[in-house]
Amino acid sequence: QVRLVESGGGPVQAGGSLRISCAASGYTFGVLCVGWFRQVPGKEREGVVDWYPGTGRINYADSVKGRFTISQDDAKNTLYLQMNSLKPEDTAMYYCAARSSPGYCSIGGPDRFDYWGQGTQVTVSS
Repeated sequence: QVRLVESGGGPVQAGGSLRISCAASGYTFGVLCVGWFRQVPGKEREGVVDWYPGTGRINYADSVKGRFTISQDDAKNTLYLQMNSLKPEDTAMYYCAARSSPGYCSIGGPDRFDYWGQGTQVTVSS
């Protein structure tokens, strides 16, 4: 059984940094497409970044480009999202997602991801 568990969210002031994590069990990062999404109550889920290790392709949403960085720790089988220069509009519940099979994925298509974590809340105050 695949389980993705996010952690590391919390309150942070604008301009600050935060690193959130996604630990996996029953799943190995580094092979199939993974991504981070975020959602604010009442709004659609928004793609933040997608990463296909098989091709090396990383795609960031324009809103976070240059500020956020996706990475992983193979030994810990954990995915990270480093968030710098945070803005109040980055406030959201952040979710990690992963595919169960090879293939294309995109932050524009949440339905391409098969596994989701429960989310971790990031709140940026001005």
